[in-house]
Amino acid sequence: MAAIDDAIERADREAFTRQPPKSLQARINFLMKQLKTTKAVAAALGVSQRSVERYRKGERKHPPKAIANRIDDEVRQRWQPLVRKRRQKQAATTGGVTVETRARFGYTAPVGTTDDGRFRRLTVHLPPAYAQRLFDARDTGASDQEMRAIIAEGFKDVYFQDGGTRATGLSDVTLNDIDYLDLDY
Repeated sequence: MAAIDDAIERADREAFTRQPPKSLQARINFLMKQLKTTKAVAAALGVSQRSVERYRKGERKHPPKAIANRIDDEVRQRWQPLVRKRRQKQAATTGGVTVETRARFGYTAPVGTTDDGRFRRLTVHLPPAYAQRLFDARDTGASDQEMRAIIAEGFKDVYFQDGGTRATGLSDVTLNDIDYLDLDY
């Protein structure tokens, strides 16, 4: 499960200033503007070129659910990329990112304290440096585990250690068994 990547996608979708086209014909026309040819649109959707032509002309209005989902994904992926980039840049430079999750946190703690992992529901605002690292990791194709490590490190610094004022012996916070994870920036 790519929980972190999905959470970033949801946060990106919330950044839309205008909603993407609703009708099938309008969505196909939008993809045509982006990809230029019916052949390119067909390749992106995994359908025949003739199917794209039918959707574009309105001859076919109800594609199978799997194809409708692919059309929706392709449109959303290309819709308002500048708005998304601007929001990500703002989060990475000044705003930071807010992470809300319910997950099992484990950590390595000094002798005499408990290091038993347990489920916690946390909402923590991480500074811009963590947002930048998270976006950079996603852009380079990092695994979900690597992105979890970035968020866990942010939780360690901001939540568990409160910027270095407490739990200074705490190390290696891990984020496991995610029930849900949501990002906002």
